[in-house]
Amino acid sequence: MNDTIVLGLAAAAAVAFVAAVYQVASDLFLRDRTRVNDRVDVEFLKRKAAAAKAKKASLFKNLDQMDAAVRAGEGSPTLAQSFESMVEQSGLDVTPGRLLSIAGGASGVLGLLVFVVRGRPLEAGLAAALGFVAPLFYVKKVRDARIERLRSQLPEAFELMARVVRAGQSLAQAVLSVAQEFPQPISAEFAFCYEQQNLGLSPEVTFRELNRRTGIVELKIFVLAVLVQQQTGGNLAEMLLKLAAVVRDRYRIRGEIQSLTAESRMQGWTLAAMPPIMLLVMLVLNYSYAIMLFDHSEILTMTCIMEVVGMLWIRKIVNFDF
Repeated sequence: MNDTIVLGLAAAAAVAFVAAVYQVASDLFLRDRTRVNDRVDVEFLKRKAAAAKAKKASLFKNLDQMDAAVRAGEGSPTLAQSFESMVEQSGLDVTPGRLLSIAGGASGVLGLLVFVVRGRPLEAGLAAALGFVAPLFYVKKVRDARIERLRSQLPEAFELMARVVRAGQSLAQAVLSVAQEFPQPISAEFAFCYEQQNLGLSPEVTFRELNRRTGIVELKIFVLAVLVQQQTGGNLAEMLLKLAAVVRDRYRIRGEIQSLTAESRMQGWTLAAMPPIMLLVMLVLNYSYAIMLFDHSEILTMTCIMEVVGMLWIRKIVNFDF
């Protein structure tokens, strides 16, 4: 064997041995210190990121105009506003323009690839549409999962706020306690709300902006309850505890609805998956017969369209808000 290779392997083995010894030593002796340092770094970076995000928020571009718009409720959101809200609620480090650029790039690459391979404009257009929708669908699924986690954290967060208020602290300190004690995503949203108040926005505006940013009915109830309490007075701690009970009951009922409609949703996914699965089975068992379908692109296109319509129809039946 070449001496250079032997020396290289020996050096790599030595580096691996030193790394292994350091890893064992750090796990045995530096574990607690590492955890403390990581916790401090996470809290510092989280507060710093929240402050930077708050400074960049559109609320500070024209405070009077935004204040009036937030108080007015802004009416029904447009398609562009709904898209921006979806991207913002996903929690991903991506802007709406960048997401559209990614979707457009994926659409162009996939459509061009299918056109080069198949040479059929209809199939290329269908592939391009699929490439454009896939990133948007991924962001929507991430948004839905994040909102579900946020909704599950609300009862405990409201109970913590009630304990803080009952201890004599202000509502702003209660918001800060949630930001410090809870994991993502509720900590990021409440930290953002607290930093906005620190930078000079009124609590009413920041709470309404919290409701708009998250898009959750339970938080809308919280914001309305807090605003009414600030105007009329009352026991804030008791109100937060009752609100936590209401949100917990709503979350429990939502879970019961999900369990009752699980069979229908499974049937919908099964019906939607049957055509592509049967096509793959036919390609394996009788390739010469199944490949003839690809000579008639209009059939596959209409099948895909009807599949999407059927899935949306079933989803409309088994999913509803209350």
